[in-house]
Amino acid sequence: MPRTRKTPGKPASRASTRTNTTTTADGTDSAARRIDGRIAELDDWRGETLAKVRALVHTADPAVQETWKWRGTPVWEHNGILCTGESYKDVVKLTFPKGASLPDPKRLFNASLDGGTRRAIDIRRGDRIDGAALRALVRAAVAANASGGRARKR
Repeated sequence: MPRTRKTPGKPASRASTRTNTTTTADGTDSAARRIDGRIAELDDWRGETLAKVRALVHTADPAVQETWKWRGTPVWEHNGILCTGESYKDVVKLTFPKGASLPDPKRLFNASLDGGTRRAIDIRRGDRIDGAALRALVRAAVAANASGGRARKR
């Protein structure tokens, strides 16, 4: 995914508006720092949950790329979006754009179940995260992106 640089005084390109990703002067992506900042600013169970999910995603796919999109959403990508990590008042939501085609034997998906393609996991305060099952979902999303299509449901 190309990185974009926002230049003061110039309108953002269509791509930079859509991805909301910036590059620092030394060429490093600031998305990781922005995600660090989001985790710190949450300063409660949501920040802890987002940090745990982030670590699980990185463990499942060491080649994952972090991006920052849609005015403040952490996104994990590998040949396309794997999942997003949104934080709300009562829930941390992980949305998998190709979730409907991913195997979910542990039934982690509990939101957006009526959607044609995406599925989400709503994590509430006190919920236990099944790390092995989440890592399996991330790996399935990587495989779906690599194949350019749908993952095989089991």
